Amino acid sequence: PLKDITPSKALFFFCIAFVMGVALESIIKIPRAFVWGILIAGLILIITPIFFGKKEITVLGFSILFFIIGIARMQISEFNIANDKIAKLNDSQEKITLTGEIIDGPDVRDSYQKLKVRIDGAQSIVLVTTARYPDYNYLDKIEIKGKPESPIQTEKFNYRNYLMKDGIYSVMGFPKIELVSMDRDYNIFSFLYEKVLFFKKKLEKSIDSNFPAPHKFILEGIILGNDKNMPKDLKDGFNATGLSHITAVSGSNILILLFLLTPLLLALGLYKGQAFYFSVILAWAYILLAGLPASGVRAAIMGSAVLAAEKLGRENKSSRIIIITAALMILQNPLLLFYDIGFQLSFLASLGIIHIKPIIDLKVMPRLKNARKTSEQTKKIYAVKIKNFLRKTYNYLLDIASVTISAQIFALPVIIYNFGNVPLVSLITNMLILPIIPFIMALGFASALLGMFSNFMGWVFYLPSIILIDYFLKIMDIFYKPWTIKSLKNVSLIWIIFYYIASALLIVFMKRKLKPRFLGY
Repeated sequence: PLKDITPSKALFFFCIAFVMGVALESIIKIPRAFVWGILIAGLILIITPIFFGKKEITVLGFSILFFIIGIARMQISEFNIANDKIAKLNDSQEKITLTGEIIDGPDVRDSYQKLKVRIDGAQSIVLVTTARYPDYNYLDKIEIKGKPESPIQTEKFNYRNYLMKDGIYSVMGFPKIELVSMDRDYNIFSFLYEKVLFFKKKLEKSIDSNFPAPHKFILEGIILGNDKNMPKDLKDGFNATGLSHITAVSGSNILILLFLLTPLLLALGLYKGQAFYFSVILAWAYILLAGLPASGVRAAIMGSAVLAAEKLGRENKSSRIIIITAALMILQNPLLLFYDIGFQLSFLASLGIIHIKPIIDLKVMPRLKNARKTSEQTKKIYAVKIKNFLRKTYNYLLDIASVTISAQIFALPVIIYNFGNVPLVSLITNMLILPIIPFIMALGFASALLGMFSNFMGWVFYLPSIILIDYFLKIMDIFYKPWTIKSLKNVSLIWIIFYYIASALLIVFMKRKLKPRFLGY
C-alpha cells in the first residue's frame, strides 16, 4: 500500500514511471499540450499534502513528474538525431570532405574494415567501411571524402536502429581516406583504452598463430567476444544449438558467466562474500579483455547489479536494484529500450534469474547438503571429502541448469520476436557445454598469453585447451541437425505481452505456494 511506502519503494516507482514515459514516447508522438496537462496534474498532486496531509499523493505526483521526464528525455534524443549536422547531408549526390578522429579500435574483417570516426566540430559519428589495408589505429586523425548515407532498413534487419543506439546516424562506403595525424591527445581513459586495444590485438595474433581452425575461432569468440571472422557454417552450428551467446559479449552471456563463476568459486573453497567479489572482478576483467564494448559494459553493469542484489538476499530489493539500474542506463541513452536487443535480453535474463531460479532450486532441483562426519566416519575422512566433492559437483551442475532455464524463460520471447528461430536443444547443449567454459577461458587465455612470448611456453596449456574445445565441437556436431531449430516467423507482439503477463502471474502463484519453504520452514 502507498501509505507504507519507503524511500526505496518510492525510487522504484519513480524509475518505473520514467521508463514508461520513454516507452510511450518511443511508440507514439505525444502532443505537447497533453504533456503540459499531465505535468500540471502532477504538480498539483505534489503540493496537495501541504493542505490535506496525504503524503502518498506526493509520491503519485512525483511519479507523474518522472513520467514527463521520461517523455522529455526521449524527445531530446529524437531532436538531436533529427538535427545532426552530418545526418542532414545523408543520401545527397555530392561528395563531402570531413576530418575526424577514430574513436574505437578498427573492426577488421577478412577483406575490409570498419572505422568509427567522430567528426571535428560536431558530435556526429560516421561509420566508415574501407579496404582491409592500410591499417588504421584508435585515435588516428583521418580525412574522408565521400557520400554520407542513411543506414539501410530491411524487413529482416533494421541497421539504422542498430547503429542509432550507438550514436551513429550516417555511414560511408569506401570513401577516399588520408591519414592526417597520428599524434595523440590523451586523457586517462583514452590512454588506458589504447593499451587495452593493443593487448587485445596481440592476443588475437597469438591465438591465430598458435591454434588451428576451427579451434581458434571458438577461442577468439569465448575469450575476446570476437566471432566476426568465424565461418558461416560454424556460426550456423552455434545458432542451431543455442550456443551463439557463448561467443559474443552479450547480456545473457555475461549474466550466465557471472552466475557460473560464483558456484564454481564456492566449490573451490571460497566463502560466499569472496566468491561474489571475485566473480565481479573476473567478469569485468573479461569485458576489459574484450575491448570494453558498449554492449558488454552494459551487460556487466546489469550482471554486477544482479549479483549485488542476490548478495542482499531479499528478492524485492533485488528487483528494485535491477529496475533502478536499467532506468539509469536508459536515462543515459533512451534508445536502448527499444533498439538494443542485448540490453533487453540482459534485463529480462536478470529478472528471470532473480524470480524463477529460486523456484526451480526449491521445487525442481533441490541441492544436496554437506556430508556430516559421524563417529564411524571419523576414521574415513577421505570418504567424507569425496562425498562433499561429489555434492559440490552435483550442485554446480544444478546451478548451471537452473541459471540457464530461468534466464531463457524470460529471454526466449524476445529472441523469437527478433530472430524468428528457436533452438530446440538449447537447454541440453548449454548444460553439456557451460561447465567447461570457465576452464576453456582460463586455459586458452594462459596459452595465448604465454604464446605471445614463446610458442613452447604456450604448449603447456595448449593441449588441455584443444581437448576441451574438441569436446565442445563434438557436442555441437552431435546436436547440429536440421530439426534442432524451429522457425517462427511474424510472431505478434500481443502474444509476447501475454506471455510475460502469464509468466508474472504464475511466478506470484508459485511464490505464495512455496512461501513457507522460502522462509525456511
